[in-house]
Amino acid sequence: MEPGTPIRCEMTKWGDRPHWRFDGVFLGTDEHGEWLGFPAGTHNQRPGHQFHSAVAAVTLVQPDRWHLPTFQAPGIWCDLYIDVTSPATWDGHVLRAVDLDLDVIRLPDPLPTVESAPWDVHPVGPGEVFVDDEDEFAEHQVVYGYPADVVASAQASCDELVAAVRAGLPPYDGAHRRWLEELTRLTSV
Repeated sequence: MEPGTPIRCEMTKWGDRPHWRFDGVFLGTDEHGEWLGFPAGTHNQRPGHQFHSAVAAVTLVQPDRWHLPTFQAPGIWCDLYIDVTSPATWDGHVLRAVDLDLDVIRLPDPLPTVESAPWDVHPVGPGEVFVDDEDEFAEHQVVYGYPADVVASAQASCDELVAAVRAGLPPYDGAHRRWLEELTRLTSV
């Protein structure tokens, strides 16, 4: 795929239940994988909820990995939001993955002053990394019957991500910054 190609992300929940859908642009590829860009103002929608993103973001797609990390530009409550998912696949210019509830989140340092921040839900401080929606993951294993291998792969990915993000291992070492710059360059024309 050529840089600048419009793409669409279509996430589902287990059992092909609709989840987030949004459009973006293919930015390019590096040693970490494929990078997708989403300018500030991108319309995000799922059943029962929609919003326009406050800041630009880039997402990294890595073959056969059980996650999709999204790196946010400064200005919102988190700078890194990693969805634990089934390995993402391309269907033409549409990226598809199953969201498996668990999220690994890193807060910026310093923390911004924004009203949308869930500080009352997650009492953590600047620069901290935490896992969100573990209760949802446990509930959905029962309600939707996640297979044992899916549960194991999702949990292993989550555990690996927490360690990698806390240690600042690539690509969680600032590798995303050049792709945020590329997104700005492509979308400011």
